[in-house]
Amino acid sequence: MNSPGETASALQERIIARPFAIGDIVIDPPVVLAPMADVTNGAFRRLCKRIGNPGLLCTEQISTMALHYRSQRTYQMFDWTEEEYPLSVQLFGANPQVMAEAAKIVEDRGANIVDINMGCWVPKVCRQGAGAALLRDAKTALKVVEAVVRAVSVPVTVKMRAGWSAAELTSVPLARAFEQIGVRAFALHGRTAQQGFEGSADWNWIADIKEAVSVPVVGNGDVRQPEDARRMLEATGCDGVMIGRAAIGNPWVLRDTAHHLRTGQRLPPPSLAERLEAALIHVQDFARTIGEERAVRHLRGQLPLYVKGFAGASAAREQIVQATRIEQVRAILERVRQTAETEN
Repeated sequence: MNSPGETASALQERIIARPFAIGDIVIDPPVVLAPMADVTNGAFRRLCKRIGNPGLLCTEQISTMALHYRSQRTYQMFDWTEEEYPLSVQLFGANPQVMAEAAKIVEDRGANIVDINMGCWVPKVCRQGAGAALLRDAKTALKVVEAVVRAVSVPVTVKMRAGWSAAELTSVPLARAFEQIGVRAFALHGRTAQQGFEGSADWNWIADIKEAVSVPVVGNGDVRQPEDARRMLEATGCDGVMIGRAAIGNPWVLRDTAHHLRTGQRLPPPSLAERLEAALIHVQDFARTIGEERAVRHLRGQLPLYVKGFAGASAAREQIVQATRIEQVRAILERVRQTAETEN
């Protein structure tokens, strides 16, 4: 709702984030769920869509070599449904032919966008020459991008770090070259590969890449609350914001960010009952994909985040790390509810 006496021009000034398009795919609102290994599986994406309704969801990174060798566990990651669209499927690898093959596979499986990972800094990925290692190998990076763009008809995007290190800031020249090949958008995390998640994201690097290319740029790094997203957009001129770790156990941050960017206002926080319900939906949906015990074990670190800050949360965290069944999780969360009611 507009403030009393607010003019139309003042309202327009307040709304700094508008939909943008990657190829012919409209991203509305301009809020994107980041790809996160071991997090953004189908169950979590669907929960984020229902609660936060971001403009774009991204899968966790998928190994193209694993697809090439027909890994059944990797094929289980093709767990998306139409309710998640538009959906970006992120691939990592360093072999142009294998990357192209995988891109075609995920396009055939319904991916709306194919994203190339050039941001993952973990050693097991970089040792393959993939992920952020491609930022140091322009020749291979260009071959990979060209092969993927040629292989598919859907838009191709690249998620990058600013460079391998502060002394090797290669994202801008690479982005210019990738745009010429046909990349339709970029996401830039404002840290180097060497930083990992240490230190603070430098949003100036996002502004640099936005100035260097004519296609959309999505900013990523240290967007923990809606006001951070607004500051990033204002500081960098980027087209959208990508939220990652802040959404784990808190998909409402996606909803709140979109609302804040539209209105300048904050929504009330979710109730404990809403948080408990979301945690159970998350684990139940995931169990349908990989089985109950595997799902509970996989989410042991994530489920406690739904109740972080509430009375009984510490005890729940200690108990959930021992759980193997959904009914155990349900009972633990019920105790959190009872403790919170007693405290109040």
